[in-house]
Amino acid sequence: MFRKLLLFFLAPALACCEPDAAMKDDAAPAEKPKVPEGAEVITLGAGCFWCIEAAYRQLDGVHSATSGYMGGTVANPTYEQICSKTTGHAEVVQVVFDPKKVTAERVLAWFWDLHDPTTLNRQGNDEGPQYRSAIFYHSDAQKTLAEASKKAAQANFDKPIVTEITAAATFYPAEKYHQNYYEQNKSKNPYCKYVIEPKLKKLKLKH
Repeated sequence: MFRKLLLFFLAPALACCEPDAAMKDDAAPAEKPKVPEGAEVITLGAGCFWCIEAAYRQLDGVHSATSGYMGGTVANPTYEQICSKTTGHAEVVQVVFDPKKVTAERVLAWFWDLHDPTTLNRQGNDEGPQYRSAIFYHSDAQKTLAEASKKAAQANFDKPIVTEITAAATFYPAEKYHQNYYEQNKSKNPYCKYVIEPKLKKLKLKH
């Protein structure tokens, strides 16, 4: 009984964005998301991409949310390279959405609610430049909107927001085993229960 209780209290502290070794057999990169005519694309980094993807997949008006990497210097990076903290990439989710159904302002509002944008290169137990808070904009209009959204969001935080706002670079989809990770592993990986699930509950989403 004591060991079970100890595990219960330690699980949140030990949970981190690390997939089960068995899943890495499917290490081929996922396909790049398709962008329907009239859709917009924005790329967001807010810690582990599993968290962001799990939320945005449920936002009405979103065509797709794809986990991947952006902002680094190595072409076609692997997850292992990203974890070395030497490639410069951030874990991101590329969100393709219909602006007639959901505004970019709402997409960004979820972004600020999904993570702590005041911690530099860290979200909870996930630490490193790959977990940095970042908005990669795909147009001048998105840049302006992102800057205004960041300024408005600051009122909700006591510490300064450290989110970088940068022009989008090449998006590299993450390995297939990272895609839709929460739905496939919420009963297996403690990270899903102790880190991702509370974020979904906060936004009143299915979990």
